[in-house]
Amino acid sequence: MARAGLTTERLTQAGAELADEVGFDQVTVSALARRFDVKVASLYSHVRNSQDLRTKIALLALEEMADRAADALAGRAGKDALTAFADVYRDYAREHPGRYAAAQLRLDPETAAAGAGVRHAAMTRAILRGYDLTEPDQTHAVRMLGSVFHGYVSLELAGGFSHSAPDAQDSWSRILDALDALLRNWPTA
Repeated sequence: MARAGLTTERLTQAGAELADEVGFDQVTVSALARRFDVKVASLYSHVRNSQDLRTKIALLALEEMADRAADALAGRAGKDALTAFADVYRDYAREHPGRYAAAQLRLDPETAAAGAGVRHAAMTRAILRGYDLTEPDQTHAVRMLGSVFHGYVSLELAGGFSHSAPDAQDSWSRILDALDALLRNWPTA
């Protein structure tokens, strides 16, 4: 019988908090059991194994970021939408570094298709409609934006920009200006 008060949702949330505290790569069913002061076996009615727990945390993180992005994008277009979207990713990563790392977890195709990653892609494509890109350039631009956002955020979280001027915020703003200019002047094939 499951311990009173333990649910899949509660364990997923606690796992996400643990990821933010100690790093996503340190999240296991055993670590979570220690957090609740229960035996590992008592969690198996809620999660199959550590990979299942990690997948649930990844899906939670993707959902949280998608909700934030949707709120930030409401009523915005063009550069304002691009900046709001990018800032959601950066702010989320700073507030929840473990969850942000979880959102990068490779999911199987069925799980990915049912998760909020689909919403992220749709929102990115919605932003790009303001730049009048068609396929296959739209897909190239989606990949470019994801690469730039994730690359910058990952380097910043690792301390890569903390030892030199200008300030990382200044660079972030200039990068978003450059992305906007590139998207408005997308090269033709």
